[in-house]
Formats: sequence, C-alpha cells, structure tokens
Amino acid sequence: MIYFDSAATAFHRPPAVRQAVLDALDTFGSPGRGAHEATLTAARAVYTCRTRLAALFGLSDPARVCFASNATEALNTAISGLFSPGDHVITTALEHNSVLRPLYRLRDAGLELTILPADEKGNLNYDDFAHALRPNTRGVVCTHASNVTGNAVDLDAVGAFCRAHGLLFVVDTAQSAGVLDLNMEKTSISVLCFTGHKGLLGPQGTGGLCVAPRVTVRPLKVGGSGVLSFAEHHPSELPTGLEAGTLNAHGIAGLSAGVDFVLSTGASTIRAREHALARRLYEGVREIPQIKVYGDWDSPYRTAVVALNLGDYDAGAVADALAQDYGICTRAGAHCAPLMHRALGTEEQGVVRFSFSYFNTEDEVDQAVCALRTLAE
Repeated sequence: MIYFDSAATAFHRPPAVRQAVLDALDTFGSPGRGAHEATLTAARAVYTCRTRLAALFGLSDPARVCFASNATEALNTAISGLFSPGDHVITTALEHNSVLRPLYRLRDAGLELTILPADEKGNLNYDDFAHALRPNTRGVVCTHASNVTGNAVDLDAVGAFCRAHGLLFVVDTAQSAGVLDLNMEKTSISVLCFTGHKGLLGPQGTGGLCVAPRVTVRPLKVGGSGVLSFAEHHPSELPTGLEAGTLNAHGIAGLSAGVDFVLSTGASTIRAREHALARRLYEGVREIPQIKVYGDWDSPYRTAVVALNLGDYDAGAVADALAQDYGICTRAGAHCAPLMHRALGTEEQGVVRFSFSYFNTEDEVDQAVCALRTLAE
C-alpha cells in the first residue's frame, strides 16, 4: 500500500509514538485526580506535552495549552467561547466545515458574518480584510492552509490587521501544525487550534487550543475538574477551565512523542521533504493530457497537497481506481470544504487529493505518476 492521505490522518509515525502509547497503557492513572504514583506519572507526561506544544507554537506559558479531542472540538470551543450574537466575524472561503458550521450556528443566533472570497487558484485578496471591517467587528477566524489546495494563508498579514484593529485572531492549524512555521506571539494569534493526528504525528483523539495571555475563552463543556469540587461553577483557571472531564492521557503521551519528533527533526526539514515530494508529483503529471491540477504552485509556502482531476471523471471513481488497481490511497470528494470547491468550480466533480508525509519516498511518487499516466491514456 502507498499512503498519500496524510492530510486526513497520519499513517506513518515514528516508532516512539507507538511505544509511548503502549508505555502509558501500562503505567498511567488519571492525571490530576490524585497524588499516587500512577496519577503523577500521567500528570508529568501531560505537562511534558504541554511544554513541547508551547515551544512549537511560540506560546510562553504551557498552562495555556488546553487539550481537546481534535481540532473540531477546539474550534467549537474557541468560536463559541469568544464570540456572541451582535458581534461581527470575518472568515474566508478556504475554511473547513469545522470553522464554518460553528460560525453558521452563531450566525443563526444573531452573529454577523463576512466570508472573504478566494480566486480560481484558491488565493485570498488581503485587501478584502480591511474592506470587510465594521464597527462591531470582533475577530477573524481562518485556516493557516487549505486542506484542498495546500495554499497557505499569510498569517503575518492577517495578524497585523487584527493587531491594528484590536481584533481576536483564531487560527485553524489542522493542516499546518508540525509543518509550517507558527509563532503565536509574532503573528498576534489569540487562539491557535490544532489536531494531534496529522502533522504532529500523534494518535487520533488528540488536539487542543493554545490561548494567548489575556484572552478569555468561555468553556464549551463543564463538569469534573479534579479541583474545587464543591464549587457550583467550573474553575476558570487554565488549563482546567477548558478541560472538563478526564483527559486522553494515553493519546497525549503518543502526541508528546510525535511533537518531540517534529521539534528534534525541525519543521523546516519536514516541510522541505514533503514539499519536494509534492512538487515531484506535480511536475510529473501537470503536462499529462486530461489532468488538471488545482491551487497556486507559484508559491513555495504551502503544504504538501496536490489536488487534481482527470478529465470529466468523477473524483471518487479515479480514487477508487488508484486504490484498487495500484494500491495508492488518496482522498476524493469535497473534503468538508464546500466554499473552496465552489471557488475552484469543482462542486460536482470533487477533486482527488494526494497529501504527503515525511516518510513517503520518491519511488512511491513515481509509481503514482505512472498510474495517473496510465489512467489518462
């Protein structure tokens, strides 16, 4: 099997990730729920993961790294916990439904929403942010990189806009964490939402949100916290305030090992290898008759995604042929990003998405090029 679906979930992981989960299953109690050795072992591992994530994302206080089950839960927490009916929020056509649907739900309750368009290559016009500004604009919510095209958003530009106008800035890093450079302080990010099972190479069921100093997020969930049990209201101090219930400590142990691999290898090294693999596929197929590749390939700052179609064939049929006849795993369809497909003109056909890992090889890419050439013929 050749796995080119890393934008959906990592398949190839460092051996240390598997070992960390296995060790946790044998040694962890419930973190923050006692003072015996099993609970303390779990608590130390969870704190270690917080420190690694804080270092990766440029956050000074590890206590402001709050865990969730995935980026979707983190985004729901951030969006519901920062914005209210009557506020105006700016977002973009690049967004995943994990951003759009929480915003639509708030819009139905009275939030004002502006969605900035993307061009035929999937790029934004950054002047549109200023044109969208209103007296009641409260914040911007946007992805760092499109999960369809791989195009990256200029966070420096958007962050500067937010800083100049005193706006909250929420960033979805599901496609970029562990690969593209991220620094919350430098780019004025208020809340950074991440998932653990993609570029951070951790297990599924892990993710979270990093909250900048002086930013307050209302909790999405309340309940058990391990502290202040007689209080009627959930504790507000982070990370407890956004972590009601028992953490997935076993998964977090694996995530910590994945983040350690990213930190020790270097996100720039990982990005360079993945980008080279994606570029190899792009160069190998872009001149094949009937194949159309989407996204902006003039920009070097992008994730390792190649989205394409073969003539008028349904993307799902092409992906099925790649899987069944060649053992090549891709992702076809709308990728939970309807506005991006509308901008690309692929609402009906979808696209076939190849997404690459640091652990893929040049030979695997060459086999994919040959398969696509044969299918095109």
